[in-house]
Amino acid sequence: MIAPRRHFSAAVTMFFVAPLVAEYLLGDLPLKMLPALLVLAPAYGGAALLIRETARRTGRGWPTMLILGAAYTLIAEGLVTQSLFNHDYLNMHMHLLDHAYLPALGTGAWWTLFMFNLHTFWSMGVSIVLVEALFPAGAETPWLGLAGDFMVALVFVLGSAANFLIELKQNRFMASHAQLLSAGALSVLLIVTAFLLPAQPLIRRDCPRIAGGILPNPWVAGAAALMLGLGVLYTPPGWGWAAVGALLALDAAFLVLVTFSARQTGWSALHTLSLGAGGALAYGLHAFTAKPLLGGLVGMRISNTVMLAAAVLLIGVGARRVISHQSQREL
Repeated sequence: MIAPRRHFSAAVTMFFVAPLVAEYLLGDLPLKMLPALLVLAPAYGGAALLIRETARRTGRGWPTMLILGAAYTLIAEGLVTQSLFNHDYLNMHMHLLDHAYLPALGTGAWWTLFMFNLHTFWSMGVSIVLVEALFPAGAETPWLGLAGDFMVALVFVLGSAANFLIELKQNRFMASHAQLLSAGALSVLLIVTAFLLPAQPLIRRDCPRIAGGILPNPWVAGAAALMLGLGVLYTPPGWGWAAVGALLALDAAFLVLVTFSARQTGWSALHTLSLGAGGALAYGLHAFTAKPLLGGLVGMRISNTVMLAAAVLLIGVGARRVISHQSQREL
């Protein structure tokens, strides 16, 4: 069965929004390197689309998608780029694994947890939230048929393989068999766990109000997500294990906020968008203070400005469509 045209448009949008959020809004890549989307989109966009489609097709919601995002982290950083185990990733002498180093595993606790945050909450989570807001009528249903999902999975595998070969050629690094096996096994365990969860979305309209609970305004929820996101991005890795503790505390605060707030009567898609918007803005603002990895400072700041403006525009359009859709449903 051919998916509706608007659903296909949503899938294509997701395919390109995910890498733009993950690499360009974050500030790792300047706009002059947009051609890199040819390699990045299959890996990032393919993963985000596959995660979203699989969860929605099986009637599951955000708990499943976040756990699958964590599994993607292990696949992307443990198996493809292998940054979790490379002491000189990208040959830039950044010493990413030195902070809270775990000799038995050959990895750094801070870098591993930081990558879980970036990929789970931003690369996958924020991208899915923003695009679902653009297509609110189909936000809780699959956008593609089974054949389409199979093609997305194939594109993701091929894109990941291409990224692996590029990284191998650039870094000349290969993790040990034990490290690769551990990353692969843990990713499979997370995937299985994601589908052991009940086949129902986290946010339910018929969920009773928690005693004494207060539903936050979408602006408040978005501001909280922005502050927590900036906290994650600006936690100094030099703190070592204290940085790991800080990241865990920030993650716990965010998950508690979402879990309890989403169970309040009146929680809506606009609240969900506000969380994604806060995360996107945290990325866009942090990019202005990050040292460019590639290119000159002026070119990167121009890129940062364009990407932040694009994120604000995307959030505004998404909010308008979500509000319009909610109004139509209430008629």
